[in-house]
Amino acid sequence: MANTEQQPWLKNYQPGVPAEIELPTESLVAMFERSVAEAGDHPALEFFGRRSSYTELGDQVDRAAEGLRHLGVRAGDRVALILPNCPQHVVAFYAVLRLGAVVVEHNPLYTSRELRHQFEDHQARVVIAWDKVAASVRAFPADIEIDHVVSVNLLSAFPAVKRLALYLPVKSLRESRDALTGPAPGTTPWKELLAHGHLDPEHPSPSVDDLAAIQYTSGTTGRPKGAKLTHFNLYSNALQGEAWMHGAEYRKEIFYAILPMFHAFGMTLYLTYGIRKQALLVLFPKFDPDLILDAMKKSPATVYCAVPPIYERTALAAKERGISLRSCTYCISGAMNLPDHVVELWESVSGGLLVEGYGMTESSPVALGNPFHPSRRPGTIGVPFPSTRMKVVDLDDPTVEVPQGRPGELLLQGPQVFQGYWNNPEETAKTLLPGGWLRTGDIVTVDEDGFTTIVDRAKELVITGGFNVSPSEVEAVLRLHADVVDAAVFGKPLERGGEMVVAAVELKPGTTLDEEAQRAHCREHLAAYKIPRRIVQIEDMPRSMLGKILRKQVREQLLPQL
Repeated sequence: MANTEQQPWLKNYQPGVPAEIELPTESLVAMFERSVAEAGDHPALEFFGRRSSYTELGDQVDRAAEGLRHLGVRAGDRVALILPNCPQHVVAFYAVLRLGAVVVEHNPLYTSRELRHQFEDHQARVVIAWDKVAASVRAFPADIEIDHVVSVNLLSAFPAVKRLALYLPVKSLRESRDALTGPAPGTTPWKELLAHGHLDPEHPSPSVDDLAAIQYTSGTTGRPKGAKLTHFNLYSNALQGEAWMHGAEYRKEIFYAILPMFHAFGMTLYLTYGIRKQALLVLFPKFDPDLILDAMKKSPATVYCAVPPIYERTALAAKERGISLRSCTYCISGAMNLPDHVVELWESVSGGLLVEGYGMTESSPVALGNPFHPSRRPGTIGVPFPSTRMKVVDLDDPTVEVPQGRPGELLLQGPQVFQGYWNNPEETAKTLLPGGWLRTGDIVTVDEDGFTTIVDRAKELVITGGFNVSPSEVEAVLRLHADVVDAAVFGKPLERGGEMVVAAVELKPGTTLDEEAQRAHCREHLAAYKIPRRIVQIEDMPRSMLGKILRKQVREQLLPQL
């Protein structure tokens, strides 16, 4: 189904949400500077109780930009950020953009090897890193040229040192205090970056079509793929989010920044949309329900976007401690399937609907969502955002649309769709089709009103005996078993061709794996060809920072043993 001509879902939009947004004509820098000028003394950031205003944030960005200019950063240069959620992350993001340079976000929990592969691709020579990972950058081989590493000590943003050991992955409080004595070896401390004064106001700013960020995708191939996102892409998605959250007010909302800002969802939600709304961003370097509930007493969240496990743990903790979540008006879940029991639990303790959305790094990232309205349909990922087009095509021929209701690959078109992969024209050609259509790799069905349901990832289908097996379908059945906490299903290649269905299960404490009992359970719900031939137990499933099981890593871990 395409909505290039017909958009049947518009009747299910929340009243007041437009079919189209007014597309941006200025950069994110211009947006940021307007928010600073208009919001002034309104609080912009809160970190462990310490607040800073928009005026203070603007001053810090100005100083950091001048510091980066002194380090040689010029328009078009890539600058790598390796930071958890913290005030310095927000400052660094806009300081890089102010110079017309390109932000490259990285997971601070990555190993040196994982980071090295991405640096080999983007070749950033200036890095702003949490001091705990600066050594990983300095450990790169000599052929990766790094000119400067700016080290960020999070303690400098804390109102008190004593609580740090509870929330950050450091070995001890003593180690944390020792960190105050100096920067990581061979690096420039963050405070020195800010010591060069203010950037000349006449320094050229970027334009709306300039490259703003490179976001690396997990993907399904070994080679890193950096999605190129322009100011236009990111600003458009912020405006689409603003249209979707109809009724959210400027300088009234409080965003809880729980999702990592180095992830596409967190970047757009907090760094662009949140700043656009001149909201207060309450920053959390990691998810901790007690820390979040403590913050609720002082600064109750109105925008609380997360993944299903976070919603469930927050709601249960709030009920146990008797702390209200009634302020949480705008709540979007993404990255994985949203179970009905989580929706019911969250809505029983909060003041708003919990709706599911959909996106990917290549779409900046949000493309579809359920309305904040009784028309929402639990179990679906919703309908296209304003100014977003979609169609569902044949798995073997993306030029052929499938009939409504039939499974096919979801294609997207809109102002948030990326510009291609950095230094990777082959993958770009496979993913970006003529007309700007983005191949998502997700298999979906769409009902007559445009509400979309994900069936599976096209590249993760298991092909056995000529039949396609959906890993998600088998995983859902396995999770129904009383002993199973979670599951991951993948295919093992066979010498004679095709694949064997394999399942990895994480069991509840005190239980042991009974393969035959698990298969008998599957037979009650699945056709014979879908039943796993092998079922193995795994203690802790590898997960993304958002809590999503990484099937590829499970497969790589177990295949040598099978």
